Amino acid sequence: MPFTYRPATDEFRRYLADMRERTLIESDNILYTGTEAVFRSFRGGLAPRDALRVADELPAVLRAIFVWRWDIEAPRLPWAERGTIRAEMLALRADHNFCPPSMLEHVLAGVRATVRQRDFDRVLTGIGPEAVAFWTP
Repeated sequence: MPFTYRPATDEFRRYLADMRERTLIESDNILYTGTEAVFRSFRGGLAPRDALRVADELPAVLRAIFVWRWDIEAPRLPWAERGTIRAEMLALRADHNFCPPSMLEHVLAGVRATVRQRDFDRVLTGIGPEAVAFWTP
């Protein structure tokens, strides 16, 4: 059994604690929504093979969030500018999404803090400059 599954809940709790510290937001629901929204926006520009390569670098629970309810047959979306990504993030569950606009940068930094930087950057570089730019806070 891969070790990453043993402490999965603890790893995710550490991610949420780090995000609470970064954002000063206490609600796990807001932190979850922001994370899911950023993942959805990013994976929309990827081929399934590349998205799975990225997911492989994430801790177990973040990996599950990354692929949750993903329609792999949906057409790929063009890479978007930060303003568009931010708007997509705020549009997810719009009726009860209380993410601040700065959540995008917090999620980018928070997720990066959970991964092995060298491996994550290697995968992003292999995908292309747009993927690298997306994950540059």
